[in-house]
Amino acid sequence: MNQKLLNVKELSTYISMPVATIYTYVHTGKIPDYCIRRIGRALKFDVAEVDRWITEASGSRANAQGYKQSAH
Repeated sequence: MNQKLLNVKELSTYISMPVATIYTYVHTGKIPDYCIRRIGRALKFDVAEVDRWITEASGSRANAQGYKQSAH
């Protein structure tokens, strides 16, 4: 298995999101569990799964915007 894992600071740079927001998203479940690898107390994030999460979130947002636009 060849996974690319990022720590919180690396993820922050990768997705342009503050470290504090990432911790909040992890705590509240906004970042799905399938993206997170817990190694002891450390949080690591699977790049491929993060990309999938972002793609899915972007797709659902685009669908919602499209629906709102077509409803008018």
